[in-house]
Amino acid sequence: MKIYDFTMKDAEDKDVSLSEYKGKVLLVVNGATGCGFTPQYDGLEKLYEKYQPEGFEILDFPSNQFLGQAPGTNEEIVGFCRLNFGVDFKQFSKIEVNGKNEEPLYKYLKTAAEEYRNKETAEFYEKVKEFTPGISENDIRWNFTKFLIDKEGNVVSRFAPNISPEEIEQHVAKLINDEQIEIVCHPDFSDGCI
Repeated sequence: MKIYDFTMKDAEDKDVSLSEYKGKVLLVVNGATGCGFTPQYDGLEKLYEKYQPEGFEILDFPSNQFLGQAPGTNEEIVGFCRLNFGVDFKQFSKIEVNGKNEEPLYKYLKTAAEEYRNKETAEFYEKVKEFTPGISENDIRWNFTKFLIDKEGNVVSRFAPNISPEEIEQHVAKLINDEQIEIVCHPDFSDGCI
């Protein structure tokens, strides 16, 4: 199975086959408009502007599952992102990323790659634990979890919410240039990259 096997609704409720992105490097994000990480939209847009001409796309799937931090309609979310961060990359319909109504795409993504974390990730996950009861180790833990996908549709890495677009850029550049990437954990994070 690859990401190309899925069809998703975009923000205008139109079906989009992810096979349209064959041959491109992708970053899949579960964004939110009212989150402490919402300013990452700015970094994501800069990354998109820099690498989109070379075959890079960002696919944003807003989710309201984490303290209701993606309120509003699809149209309102798109408008907010464009007005506040100049977002021009593809935004999709709001979805659920965990639980009984989770999108099959996210069920697949969550099992396809280990998550890169750093020391701050462990502290952050400890803080949000009370707001995410019943979350399993493999579940999406918060908004702005990111999945990096190579040109062949393979999920090569999962990045924790606190890992910024700027920290991911070097990996995007390598994949665009058909180089292998190796995700190495922060040296101070002794629990590993699981």
